[in-house]
Amino acid sequence: MKTIKEIHKASYHPIADLITYNPLPSPKLRQIDPFIFLNHHGHQTYPKNNNGLPFGPHPHRGMETVTFILEGDIMHKDSGGHESVINAGGIQWMTAGSGLIHAEVSSDKFKKEGGDLEILQLWLNLPAKLKMTKPRYIGLQKEEINHFELEEGKVYVQMIAGDWENNQGSFDTLWPISLSTVHLKKGGKIQKDIPQEENVFFYIVRGEVKIQGEKVPFRNLIEFNNDGKSVAFEASEDAVVILGHAKPFNESMVAQGPFVMNTNQEIMQAYQDYQEGKFGTWE
Repeated sequence: MKTIKEIHKASYHPIADLITYNPLPSPKLRQIDPFIFLNHHGHQTYPKNNNGLPFGPHPHRGMETVTFILEGDIMHKDSGGHESVINAGGIQWMTAGSGLIHAEVSSDKFKKEGGDLEILQLWLNLPAKLKMTKPRYIGLQKEEINHFELEEGKVYVQMIAGDWENNQGSFDTLWPISLSTVHLKKGGKIQKDIPQEENVFFYIVRGEVKIQGEKVPFRNLIEFNNDGKSVAFEASEDAVVILGHAKPFNESMVAQGPFVMNTNQEIMQAYQDYQEGKFGTWE
């Protein structure tokens, strides 16, 4: 088994009236290459006639975002012409690549009626050779995402990318990565083979899991050593885990604001290109 290197508790960083916890990056952990950033919004309940999510138009370059909608909804619009409203259980995958402008806000229905909201956004780095790839966006509702069950129904896996138990991910990726959302009922167990050289992303969204004899509650990110070929855990209460793994890029990374590049010069160029309107227009 891969042994635990350290457990990182998410810190509280509210954004306007949005409850937000952030486990990555942290003072002790810059990245789990190529996983570079995670915001965990909620759980919270919005009243009727609320303002919804506060993420109006903003640019990105050099990375990808994967957005997990556990409760509520999210309305996406970008300068590439993509628009969608994804509801609870759905996933968004956006490749910023060479650059785009997008907004992530709540639907008019959610702002009018209110309700529960819990959304996570994970940033994935892009390798240098793909930094300037053409932007793209795909949003899938819950029923469109491949899934399977284990442990006689105690474990429900949403297969987002890669493959597991001969089940293929729902999103075609530009580089090899495995990513899934794992829902476990109390007592549900998982053991997944993961190549020794791959880095593991393991975040507990809800509940509590027992791993290597230690109980770890939600809003914790587990960092593993590259010393084994599998990860095993059990739900000590109903739980939700985001589980990913990939080979590290082992490249220099400069992250500044919404841009993730390899050098400071590329960051300066990103700001210049954005100011010159090269990320597309926003109406």
